[in-house]
Amino acid sequence: VQLQAFGGGLVQPGGSLRLSCVASGDSLDFYAISWFRQAPGKEREGVSSITSNSGIRYYSDSVKGRFTISRDNAKNTLYLQMNSLKSEDTAVYYCTKSRYDVPGMDYWGNGTQVTVSS
Repeated sequence: VQLQAFGGGLVQPGGSLRLSCVASGDSLDFYAISWFRQAPGKEREGVSSITSNSGIRYYSDSVKGRFTISRDNAKNTLYLQMNSLKSEDTAVYYCTKSRYDVPGMDYWGNGTQVTVSS
């Protein structure tokens, strides 16, 4: 499977962005998919995950209430709606696919840079 993330950019604090991750080469239908991020000098952080039928969604405490994960299995696409962005959200965001219907990072896509700055 190939995962391609896009939608990052420069946004002011308090602004919004929507990230997308399109999969090719395999269906996402039966697998959990996730967003991770990594900021310079910091460890990789799990941001959010969603199971195959969108029945269960996980969020890190740092983004809960501000970010919303969703998926469109018909389009083989994962989304991350990010609202009320803060400077500490600045990072490269990656989408990952699990081999199972529980969050995992068995397959990684390219990253997309999100910069929150005034």
